[in-house]
Amino acid sequence: MNKLVPDNFEVPEILETEHYRLRMLTIHDVLKDYLAVISSTKQLINRFGDGGTWPKGLTIEQNLIDLGWHQKEFENRTSFTYTVVSLDDSEVLGCFYIYPSKSKEYCADIFLWYKECHIGEPKDEELFDHVRRWIDKDWPFKKVHYAGRK
Repeated sequence: MNKLVPDNFEVPEILETEHYRLRMLTIHDVLKDYLAVISSTKQLINRFGDGGTWPKGLTIEQNLIDLGWHQKEFENRTSFTYTVVSLDDSEVLGCFYIYPSKSKEYCADIFLWYKECHIGEPKDEELFDHVRRWIDKDWPFKKVHYAGRK
């Protein structure tokens, strides 16, 4: 299993801003994550460029399996999925994924989404800006691809 980052790299646990917190997605987020995903189905279909239809038809049980998979990959350092939550942790606002790149041109592919009801709000673009700066400052990647972003 290929790790995405060196063994000696300390993976950041949290990024907190004045509007939200990014932290590792775990199985304990299943209900809030499910509600955010289902409410954002329209924008998420084919977001990952694989021609898939996820999350159409997603059940809470399937979401639990997905979250367990993401959590295990994070622990194994093969990919990293962060949930974007409100500061009081009452609502999942989106997700942020770091995957090994499918292209030799990049070190990592980064996907992020913000809950559909908030798209176009300043916080949506703010999330992208914060993530981009965080990756540049605190992660060991030389060149990353932000899928679906310019």
